[in-house]
Amino acid sequence: MVNAIRIGIAGYGNLGKGVAHAVAQQPDMVCAGIFTRRPAASIEPVNNKVPVYPMDAIEQYADKIDVMVLCGGSRSDLPEQGPALAKWFTTVDSYDTHAKIPEYYAALDDAASAAGTTAVLSVGWDPGLFSINRLYGETVLADGATYTFWGKGLSQGHSDAVRRVEGVSQAVQYTIPSEEAIAKVRAGGAPELTTGEKHTRECYVVLEEGTDAAKVEEAIVTMPDYFADYSTTVHFITAEELAAEHSAMPHGGFVIRCGNTGAGSRQVMEYSLTLDSNPEFTSSVLTAYARAAHKLSRSGQHGAKTVFDIAPGLLSPKDPAQLRKELL
Repeated sequence: MVNAIRIGIAGYGNLGKGVAHAVAQQPDMVCAGIFTRRPAASIEPVNNKVPVYPMDAIEQYADKIDVMVLCGGSRSDLPEQGPALAKWFTTVDSYDTHAKIPEYYAALDDAASAAGTTAVLSVGWDPGLFSINRLYGETVLADGATYTFWGKGLSQGHSDAVRRVEGVSQAVQYTIPSEEAIAKVRAGGAPELTTGEKHTRECYVVLEEGTDAAKVEEAIVTMPDYFADYSTTVHFITAEELAAEHSAMPHGGFVIRCGNTGAGSRQVMEYSLTLDSNPEFTSSVLTAYARAAHKLSRSGQHGAKTVFDIAPGLLSPKDPAQLRKELL
């Protein structure tokens, strides 16, 4: 493919595999390499023609990759990998620890600005598409309140956080929205809801042999930024039960803005997603923003960027005239 955007994938778990599938659907992209901490021979790419390289040699391929899509976890991978790889590549990631985005942005901006690269962070559906719709809501309906509900669904970031707890072998985490709370918001009454009133969290955990279950449960339910503010239930199950009952990765959610306009007219804006596969959808969003990152980098717009900084037209392979004709 002539002049195709050369995409690199850093990390080849569920998210990385999703990016490989998403790149294959794009008319202007090619997967140029997969980078992994596992033995390269153990990786079976979606497209067996894609080369696999060791992560610790990744900087040697800076001239062969246009955009590196970072597919590590937000809890411990991306805070280290993001700034390090922005020194060599234009990058896109799905960092989703909302409370720490400002400090992560600052670290990325320092690294990318110094290196002359572009680092697009916190891309996905939340943060990402939901963030944009929260912005639309509060700017269009200035007199109002915004509500975000997640699930019911499996959260990749929260599941990864549980798996990092000492003594945990495998785990998944489900976010469950309150139907009662959603109904109150859709009615347009702008109710005051606490974090705990909007969602609950359920964790299904396989322990390593000899681990103290009570100690693991305490570490999970008190984890800041992830579980401490929620009613969290931890279920301990076997590896066989996890494989049989929790292998799918559905998710979704809603952003709802209730407000008043003019002489007190009640208005409700809503954006929703229903996803069979959370990682595949997130990967598709990452891939679209990889295109935008490439365009920004080529035009000299370096440093850290978020979805708020990127015009929607940059996500598309179509030129502006075609977009105006077909979609406007």
